[in-house]
Amino acid sequence: QLQAFGGGLVQAGGSLRLSCAASGRIFRINVMGWYRQAPGKRRELVASITRQSSTNYADSVKGRFTISRDDAKNTVSLQMSNLNPEDTAVYYCNAEVQMTPFPPGVASWGQGTLVTVSS
Repeated sequence: QLQAFGGGLVQAGGSLRLSCAASGRIFRINVMGWYRQAPGKRRELVASITRQSSTNYADSVKGRFTISRDDAKNTVSLQMSNLNPEDTAVYYCNAEVQMTPFPPGVASWGQGTLVTVSS
């Protein structure tokens, strides 16, 4: 189970930090990431991070967002800076969770947290 925290309303140019915690039966978490879905648009990948801390970002957020993870706590965070109204969306955390030593894991989704950026 994944639970996301930290959404809210912020003015353009501001910052927000999203966090997501995994719980339940966990042997290992592989790739973790954040997706977002704006009204009327498809869900898109925002950022992802592997166990080796290799990161991948959507072009639209490069240089503004930073993804990180804490494997001791089974958490993934997204630090968002210099936000603009185009970043307004529901943000979902995602993780590939292995419940046993044997891959593959299962894709799990958080419940979504709304980020609204006002101009």
